[in-house]
Amino acid sequence: MARLILSHVMDSILRAIAQEEELRRLRVSPGGEVHFCGIVGSHPSMQRIYSLIENAGPSDATVLIQGESGTGKELVAHALHEKSLRASKPFVVINCAAYPETLIESELFGYEKGSFTGAIKTKKGRFEQAEGGTVFLDEIGEIPHSTQVKLLRVLQDHQFERLGSDHTIKGDIRIIAVTNRNLEKEAKTGNFREDLFYRLNVIPVELPPYENAKAT
Repeated sequence: MARLILSHVMDSILRAIAQEEELRRLRVSPGGEVHFCGIVGSHPSMQRIYSLIENAGPSDATVLIQGESGTGKELVAHALHEKSLRASKPFVVINCAAYPETLIESELFGYEKGSFTGAIKTKKGRFEQAEGGTVFLDEIGEIPHSTQVKLLRVLQDHQFERLGSDHTIKGDIRIIAVTNRNLEKEAKTGNFREDLFYRLNVIPVELPPYENAKAT
């Protein structure tokens, strides 16, 4: 009987803790909107996204976030970083669509002094800058094929070289990639490397359209 009573009390305590955690996790504004790490939305589809962030945040697994423009993909990436064990380390952003093919690799991997015209000093790339933290690859679908091969190596071996160097650098980073394109379809048609897609899509996050995310 004592064990039954103790078990019942413990169940009640655990339920209370879970409810308190849920209240802490989801903040409701005076207007009735649900806020989670800066993300707004109370639709059940968004509730599932919040749970996924809580569960996937502490993992080091690569995340691929897909959704329409304006659905808060970068906010989700930030939330994943905040919930990770890397939260105190850098969160480094690179927009893959903002750089021409000739510059994207130097931005990602860095370069050595004299490796090309204008390289007057050695520069660390985004992967080195993010050591111990998270690299956020925005618009990953725009990355050129030549760079996709090198990015695949980073995902597989966590290794890369600066441009103009044969010294291999081993990085401790987590990658979160974002796109508004259907990368699975792009991979099947040959517009995106299929092996890279599967390396990125370890934890897939599909964001609902903006109007659904805001709906109650």
